[in-house]
Amino acid sequence: MPDNALLEASGLDTHYGTSQALFGVSLKVPSKGGVAILGRNGAGKTTLLKTLAGDLKPTRGTVRFDGVECTQMPTEKRVRRGLGHVPQEQAVFGGLTVKENLLMGAMGDRTGKSSMDEMIALFPRLGQRLAQKAGTLSGGERKMLAISRALLARPHLLMLDEPTEGVWHGVIEEIAQRLEQLTQNMAIVIVEQHVQLALRVSKYCYVMDRGRVALEGPADKLREDPELVRLLAP
Repeated sequence: MPDNALLEASGLDTHYGTSQALFGVSLKVPSKGGVAILGRNGAGKTTLLKTLAGDLKPTRGTVRFDGVECTQMPTEKRVRRGLGHVPQEQAVFGGLTVKENLLMGAMGDRTGKSSMDEMIALFPRLGQRLAQKAGTLSGGERKMLAISRALLARPHLLMLDEPTEGVWHGVIEEIAQRLEQLTQNMAIVIVEQHVQLALRVSKYCYVMDRGRVALEGPADKLREDPELVRLLAP
């Protein structure tokens, strides 16, 4: 990974009460391209994203984003600096229309250049459902809406936690293609159970096991590594 990382975490320990969930986790994310975080359920992937986003505070270690120490920085300040996060849980307002959700996303734009038309061009099916309540969308459409809302804030880095969970196979491919497109111009961190999809949209990969980084390397090399299969086996 390059030395001039957009985001860098060093030696992160994170606890839930007295239970430790992360053990000395370090990673780097470049200013452009995809980084995958893989691992079995319970390996610490979501905890890591929440720590990077500021939703959880580490008990040891540091986080730097865009050259600034932000280990104890509140989540909203990280967002204003350009760190976007689409969590695994519901990330849209079900009682609002698709258009209203997108408008709320644009309110977080730091540049004043957000365009709903750009998001509709990225995910055309959203344009057909602007007046529809977000809570009535399919699982895949809600994921598209959540990603679009986050992108409207113009982040430098977008972190996605399980963007294809509960999504129909045909829509998974559509989301994958859009993520590949996005990584050409910005940084994306993706936690994803569909391993081949994650490796496809990423240049570098970290594999977690029991709260630690157990394996890392270029995605094209890890794809053929038998240790990857072992670490992801149920």
